[in-house]
Amino acid sequence: MRRLRYGVAMSLDGFIAGPHGEYDWMVGDPALDYAAIHAQFDTLLMGRRTFEVARVRAAHWPDLGHRWIVVSRTLKPEEHSNITLLSSGIAEAVAALKALPGKDIWLMGGGILFRALLDAGLVDTVEVAVMPVMLGSGTPLLPEGRRQTLHLEESKALPSGILMLTYSVNEQVAQVTGR
Repeated sequence: MRRLRYGVAMSLDGFIAGPHGEYDWMVGDPALDYAAIHAQFDTLLMGRRTFEVARVRAAHWPDLGHRWIVVSRTLKPEEHSNITLLSSGIAEAVAALKALPGKDIWLMGGGILFRALLDAGLVDTVEVAVMPVMLGSGTPLLPEGRRQTLHLEESKALPSGILMLTYSVNEQVAQVTGR
């Protein structure tokens, strides 16, 4: 079964966007092979705000034929024929998508969508690139919700100061402990 992997950049103080939605604080690192990262996925899943940023940045990404799925109640399908729009039944659609053959699914940015899919038990890994910056305010990594136990799978410090963290979501522990 395909995995739903939440990949996000976060400031050291826990924000995924600045106070005005800015992301200019995210730095790159030559140690990262972005083409290899993108090649692990055949589907990109995101909310509308992440889509607005991603479609601009995608001009710099390798064209690997990713399927784009955007969760939005405001975007109009007739204006975005090159993407799949979801406006309802999100958890059911993502569960069905995970059951299909293919590469992993990259859940990109967007704390609200992440929270909904995490609470639905659909997120398999949380992959955070902790940037060497503190923003002081902005969009938090995760809105309020139930506690979720994670298991650290990998951590790697890059020369730029970025800390790459990969956690598996441990649903069984959360169910047993009631957290």
